[in-house]
Amino acid sequence: MNQPVSHDAFHDLDGDTLHEECGVFGILGHPDAATLTALGLHALQHRGQEAAGIVCFDGTQFHTEKHMGLVGDHYTNPATLAKLPGDMAIGHTRYSTTGEVALRNVQPLFAELEVGGIAVAHNGNFTNGLTLRRQLIAGGAICQSTSDTEVVLHLIARSRYTSTTDRFIDAIRQMEGGYSMLALTRTKLIAARDPTGIRPLVMGELDGKPIFCSETCALDIIGAKYVRDVENGEIIICEIQPDGSIEIDSRKSPTAQPERLCLFEYVYFARPDSVVGGRSVYVARKNMGINLAKEAPIEADVVVPVPDGGTPAALGYAQESGIPFEYGIIRNHYVGRTFIEPTQQIRAFGVKLKHSANRAMIEGKRVVLVDDSIVRGTTSLKIVQMIRDAGAKEVHLRVASPMIFHPDFYGIDTPDAEKLLANQYDGVEAMCRYIGADSLQFLSINGLYRAVGGEDRNPARPQFTDHYFTGDYPTRLLDKAAETMGRKVSVLASNG
Repeated sequence: MNQPVSHDAFHDLDGDTLHEECGVFGILGHPDAATLTALGLHALQHRGQEAAGIVCFDGTQFHTEKHMGLVGDHYTNPATLAKLPGDMAIGHTRYSTTGEVALRNVQPLFAELEVGGIAVAHNGNFTNGLTLRRQLIAGGAICQSTSDTEVVLHLIARSRYTSTTDRFIDAIRQMEGGYSMLALTRTKLIAARDPTGIRPLVMGELDGKPIFCSETCALDIIGAKYVRDVENGEIIICEIQPDGSIEIDSRKSPTAQPERLCLFEYVYFARPDSVVGGRSVYVARKNMGINLAKEAPIEADVVVPVPDGGTPAALGYAQESGIPFEYGIIRNHYVGRTFIEPTQQIRAFGVKLKHSANRAMIEGKRVVLVDDSIVRGTTSLKIVQMIRDAGAKEVHLRVASPMIFHPDFYGIDTPDAEKLLANQYDGVEAMCRYIGADSLQFLSINGLYRAVGGEDRNPARPQFTDHYFTGDYPTRLLDKAAETMGRKVSVLASNG
């Protein structure tokens, strides 16, 4: 089972990480709606770096700005924000897991319906999106994008209910999977979260106006107050009344299950200064390191994080073990994807473009290298070699999450199962030999559960979504069962 990793995979360092495709932000009734939305998206940039979009309504018509690239590349321009008038807006920052990278897929998506215009944006993935898309196309629907968000617009348009709220609820309750969704109409901001609560969504308030966003860090950046988490299966409708006041109504899903937040929000995705599900992400990650030190101790001279994701866990490991913490790797924050790739020799510089060894803290020492997760192992291999090249006597890799065995279908862009390191080698020792470390240990599933929720995993009713570690998927996978998951949708190629 020890399958060699291809030379291309060895150098494809950008592919050796997990990505989540988006973050959402929306505000109703505030005169600076577009500017605040842009700031909120900036705080959520870590959830998607491919593209960003904002839709607003000025009382007469909807306006939209969509751009490939980072939020700061476009929405810091006063001329761009001037094109987004009005006191209500929703925005989205994207990393694609369904559909190709093209401007037509950038959310929010907008449609003019019989009941008026509506814009929608979502974080996550629908596990029956392709199945519904095929049914809609068979019934005569015309799809302009490859985003599964467009399916929701078609379902809203076809609903027999009269109000936009009831049509939205009718549509969203036909969707399965993990999602947090925002919708904007001429008078309403609607927020919805999937019945299992896989993807996070929080409600805030600024100057008495409601805000919804993926993480609390987007509230912090604009000085907004955190109100509460949107409950799993809940749909919240905020509507501006003729007198300017805002009425807020909540509808609960009849199919809501006990909440099972995605554990990878705590392991990797959420910003460390966010609070997800009432828990500090930073504290959870530090606890992961503490538990890792208890489960996988080693005699060493220094604890070094793989920045930035491994830093809180490394601090916890150092605190529990008594081994000094040092920044043995310095990250270059000005490099995103590897920007020079003319030859394999140049591509081999990929890790060094992003990380550099701090030789003064490593040379002659036994190093505990702490990372948040291992996906395919290609980056781990290069970093371990980089630490050795800097003069380390020993390199012991400790991973603050369990081994990843299974792909995700709820909005995380994971490789196919056979490309995951845990499935390519028989056991930890074989993986360790491939990576080139002196030892390798992963945090146990119970160690992760205790770090986040304070108690062991309940196999009969898991408290979190953890299928990537355990294979226990919290919902049906209708598209996968129909062998459509991952099938490409045929659309016109776009250069936009």
